[in-house]
Amino acid sequence: MTSIPVIGDGAAYPTVPVPRDRRCPLEPPPQFAQWRSSAGLQKVLWRGEPTWMISRYDDIRAALTDPRLSADTFPDSMQTKTADDTVAVVFARIDDPEHNRLRRMMTRDFTYRRAEAMRPQIQQLVDDFLDRMIAAGPPADLVRDFALPVPSLVISLLLGVPYADHEEFQHHSTKGLDSRSTPEDKAAAGAAMFEYMWRLATKKQREPADDLMSRLVVDHVATGELSLETAVMNGVILLLAGHETTASMISLGTVALLQNPRQLERLIASTDPKIDALIVEELMRYLSIVHSQVDRVAVEDLTINGQLVRAGEHVLMNLPAGNWDPAFVDDPHVLDGERNPRGHLGFGYGVHQCIGQNLARVELQIALGTLVRRLPGLRLAVAPQDLRFADEQEIYTMHELPVRW
Repeated sequence: MTSIPVIGDGAAYPTVPVPRDRRCPLEPPPQFAQWRSSAGLQKVLWRGEPTWMISRYDDIRAALTDPRLSADTFPDSMQTKTADDTVAVVFARIDDPEHNRLRRMMTRDFTYRRAEAMRPQIQQLVDDFLDRMIAAGPPADLVRDFALPVPSLVISLLLGVPYADHEEFQHHSTKGLDSRSTPEDKAAAGAAMFEYMWRLATKKQREPADDLMSRLVVDHVATGELSLETAVMNGVILLLAGHETTASMISLGTVALLQNPRQLERLIASTDPKIDALIVEELMRYLSIVHSQVDRVAVEDLTINGQLVRAGEHVLMNLPAGNWDPAFVDDPHVLDGERNPRGHLGFGYGVHQCIGQNLARVELQIALGTLVRRLPGLRLAVAPQDLRFADEQEIYTMHELPVRW
């Protein structure tokens, strides 16, 4: 674990994201078990600032519904402004009632019914990419050839983004999510994405279609309910979140299944959507890929597990530690696709829970189920110890995943 001294108090705090043990790269860092069992909270260094880390399942759920902890955590340096100094509001980074007002403008595109209605489209995309991969023959990079393009195209369809532009937003999103990027790098990546989405939104004003960005500009910007800046910014957030996280879950979920033959065989043999759904939920719990992004700031003093958190201090939700808390599930180190990990924190919790969770579930069920059934001989093309994982990313992911079949 890397420690960096904090200027001002002389202390050295562990830096987040904490690297995972290379011998067990799918498991949370071993330090997290100690953090859960220790009194109070762990102080860490996150994005260059000392931050309290909350690691117990019950504490995380309580924190994510506590009105004394605000989601409005963006410093002024991270706010996106236009030339006339207008600030674009990120719906996930504000509190109710304004959060709820903005979120409702996008909810219809992410309902359970809407996600289920997209199954045929998603199935066709999955089959098409697998057809291409199979035709090219092994070995293949599952990240490049399957895990990334499938969710990229799904969220592009939903938002009305031409898939031909996916390499552009992939480049900028990787830079923006890399914890090694400087604040200037992150700001530049964000500005580039904002500029791209601005051009798309203004085109949708002239030529609306059946997509989310068109609905935002036609139904809400044109009526004065929403500024164009805010519509654009939330399009950026949905575009980035909609492909990075699901792509990571497809690749990491594949590795987890290959390392757990019993669960792999259950999924291969499954003809029951309920089995597929349970395995995906357990993978969400087990992998917990969003390992350093859900933060809050205290608006008044409060105590969490005996630790005083003062107004103005930041707290970070340790979702991997929470999902592996023995107080939540028995034998958390076991990938058990027969259990129902209802209430896992893979999509967060509370009013800010991931708006795209219904769509993500459908994508994962189709992508993973179809992959292992069409390629029942799927296996790694390199030794497990040679797989390259991206600890530096705030969403845990893989650089590539070489496979054969």
